[in-house]
Amino acid sequence: MTMLPPPLAMLMELTHRCPLKCPYCSNPLGLDRARDELDTATWQRVISEAAGIGILQAHFSGGEPMVRQDLPDLIRHARTEGLYTNLITSAVLLDQRRMTALAEAGLDHVQISFQGAEPDMADRIAGLDRAHEKKLAAARLVREAGLALTINAVVHRQNLDQLPAMLDLAIASGAQRIEVAHVQYYGWALKNRAALIPTRTQLDEATRIVEDARRRLAGQLVIDYVVPDYYASRPKACMGGWARQFFNITPSGKMLPCHAAETLDLPFERVTERSVGAIWADSPGFRAYRGTDWMAPPCRGCARAEIDWGGCRCQALALTGNAAATDPACGLSPDHAMMADLAVAESAAASDNFAYRMIS
Repeated sequence: MTMLPPPLAMLMELTHRCPLKCPYCSNPLGLDRARDELDTATWQRVISEAAGIGILQAHFSGGEPMVRQDLPDLIRHARTEGLYTNLITSAVLLDQRRMTALAEAGLDHVQISFQGAEPDMADRIAGLDRAHEKKLAAARLVREAGLALTINAVVHRQNLDQLPAMLDLAIASGAQRIEVAHVQYYGWALKNRAALIPTRTQLDEATRIVEDARRRLAGQLVIDYVVPDYYASRPKACMGGWARQFFNITPSGKMLPCHAAETLDLPFERVTERSVGAIWADSPGFRAYRGTDWMAPPCRGCARAEIDWGGCRCQALALTGNAAATDPACGLSPDHAMMADLAVAESAAASDNFAYRMIS
């Protein structure tokens, strides 16, 4: 039996509460309520257990993690356990007092999401007035505190024309890294796909802009680029492969192999029921698509089987109705043409209206 390697990282969704209403949010359509969130002591136990099985990185997310008053305590505990700490935030709640508390707790890195480069567009997408202004101010606080900063530029059909300005924004804010992340169609983004998915022409132009910027800004800004699967010919490895490098814990304590895994009809356990290590090692939900034994042709025997690990199970379910099907992003999938046709049809949709994420 092959020894299971330790996971690299844990994402803690401390809460689903958030002041923004982003229509591409990866949170589920049914949000956990504040009354169901894990308490401080339980999160601290989870952090210790995760460190005990070998994780190196602790990512604090939401919703908006800064609505939790115990966030500095949790960061401090993670640092005590020797973990690298990253805050994934909308940053609209980040002021000088909170920045000082987070820095003193030992926070290593902050990742701020931007919905655009111009206030009108960005605030409309976020569903909150002055959100863009607050994010710019927060980015300054992060750099003044001496912390590493990543800008997460979430792009789609309605804001891709602002991509050059978003790259300029990252430089001006002093970020060391920008993630140009095309929306991935799960959760609220799947509900809003027809208002978000770019045209192929937009995607090609965005790719050209990124490739040019990588040449121009080499040594100054690291640019990660995440393309939408709907125009791909090969699938991405879901979080480095199902239950291989990463796990996610929901506000109410459900442990998942990826953000969207709750859409699958699998038994996922809670950290209030079993330890992190036990769930990682042998939970049925984690074992379901781990490795390659579950695969059927054309995945089984494919030379890329241990590269992309079968792609995305949630995407396979959403588009084919079968979580074990070949990811339609793969050109070998019998459903690949359907996925490509869907992208073309919905990218031409006339509606720019969003179904906004509910504020919880």
